[in-house]
Amino acid sequence: MVKFIKAGKVVVILQGRYAGKKAVVVRNHDEGTKDRPYGYAVVAGVERTPLKVTKAMGKKKVAKRSKVKPFVKIVNYNHMMPTRYGLELEQIKGTISADTFKEPTQREDSKKVIKKLFEERYQTGKNKWFFSKLRF
Repeated sequence: MVKFIKAGKVVVILQGRYAGKKAVVVRNHDEGTKDRPYGYAVVAGVERTPLKVTKAMGKKKVAKRSKVKPFVKIVNYNHMMPTRYGLELEQIKGTISADTFKEPTQREDSKKVIKKLFEERYQTGKNKWFFSKLRF
């Protein structure tokens, strides 16, 4: 079978707390591991998308509405749906390691770095679809 869920692929989470949210695959494990005997991927996604901004709004309000809330999670392949979109994520790969999920403080640190990267990407106008709310 062709492995099409690769790092950089945008997926939609189907099950759990983040169901219906978009995420990008950071690292994939097709065969699984000893403690997780199924195919899974480490994903970083957008829990809360930025709100609409208009010309009439001031700088302070625009800054507040342009915030992104990220999440980092290990997701089973059965619980995600790949999309045709991709995202370059060289900086994100360095922030998430195998130890990130062992300690909650490390997870918080990686979330802060991802939040900064996502907001920077949103401000530049790249990958607009990724930062829009999924309508269904």
